[in-house]
Amino acid sequence: MKKRVAIVTGGIGGLGTEICRQLALAGRQVIASDLPARADRLDAFRTELADLGDAIRFEPADVSDYNSCADLITRVEAEHGSVDILVNAAGITRDTSLRKMSPQQWHELMRVNLDGVFNMCRNVVEGMSARSFGRIVNLSSVNGQTGQFGQTNYSAAKAGVHGFGMALARETARKGITVNTVSPGYCDTALVAAVPEDIRSQIIADIPVGRLGSPADIARAVRFLSSDDAGYITGANLPVNGGYFMSF
Repeated sequence: MKKRVAIVTGGIGGLGTEICRQLALAGRQVIASDLPARADRLDAFRTELADLGDAIRFEPADVSDYNSCADLITRVEAEHGSVDILVNAAGITRDTSLRKMSPQQWHELMRVNLDGVFNMCRNVVEGMSARSFGRIVNLSSVNGQTGQFGQTNYSAAKAGVHGFGMALARETARKGITVNTVSPGYCDTALVAAVPEDIRSQIIADIPVGRLGSPADIARAVRFLSSDDAGYITGANLPVNGGYFMSF
């Protein structure tokens, strides 16, 4: 039986790198996909994961471009076989208050954070359905649940990710495909490190467990939901936020 093949978009980012590691440790053949222009980050990514050898490979793609996503799936399946697992972790921010937000800032973010999920899912769902197996995990955000000042675009997209996932879960449940969402809280990544110290300290003070999340906290949740054993969980949103936001 061949290894399950997993694609992780945004795969060389802070969260994406650790997701790739966890999936490889779970015995998957992992394809990390990201924009080809990030040569410096790609070198660092390869160094960080060198101990895992060929279990993790890189393929360039632009998730905001439907044809680029289609080409990615074609290349991966030609070399590694059918795509069994898709993790949509690609995302950007274009933060500013709505009164100052340009149409470009709105549309740029939507093309990556929401259109990118459609583009990738649309290109794998038929194959997964035909094979009666698939695991799709989409990354949302606590700010898609709570809203955040200066993030009307980001919060709307991340809320949309889960709405999309619930609908797709209903469409594919009888095909052996699960579609779930992981909603990270504030994590110890470069993005949060760039937040001014006083604001970051207040964020940590508001987290019941008393610390920022680690990329591994998020990646372990993705690893579980993408496993063969998670076949009875679909349409769910797993919040991994240290208790920052709780709901029934």
